[in-house]
Amino acid sequence: MRLDAQWITGFVDGEGCFQVGIRARPEMAPGYQVLPEFTVVQHERDVQVLHALKAHFGCGVVRKNHGDRMAYRVRDHRHLLEHIVPFFVKHPLKTSKNVDFLKFRDIVLMMDEQVHLTSEGIEEIRSVAAGMNRGRSR
Repeated sequence: MRLDAQWITGFVDGEGCFQVGIRARPEMAPGYQVLPEFTVVQHERDVQVLHALKAHFGCGVVRKNHGDRMAYRVRDHRHLLEHIVPFFVKHPLKTSKNVDFLKFRDIVLMMDEQVHLTSEGIEEIRSVAAGMNRGRSR
């Protein structure tokens, strides 16, 4: 199954999620780990679409999410930076999910500049991430 860019953009607008977790990790430099993730979840009967996304982007994994749901996930920073972010910059989302993507992109770029390795950087990332998804004013 080959997917075109417009279809992917529309599908991710409806079914995708850009999220950033921040987990306490005392063994890491500032005591926290920043975990950006791009995810698309589908019922297992439509798993072929998730595999097509993985083939299109050339990265990520398709795994069981929970119950009868499967997920395509990209967590690797380099893959996010080199595959996912450039795609959605070139093919912008049409809904308010684009606001989440732009914040996600900013965090991925901050991580590329090693901002997440300082306490101040963690707080800056935490502030940006707090305005994403459910934290975003509607």
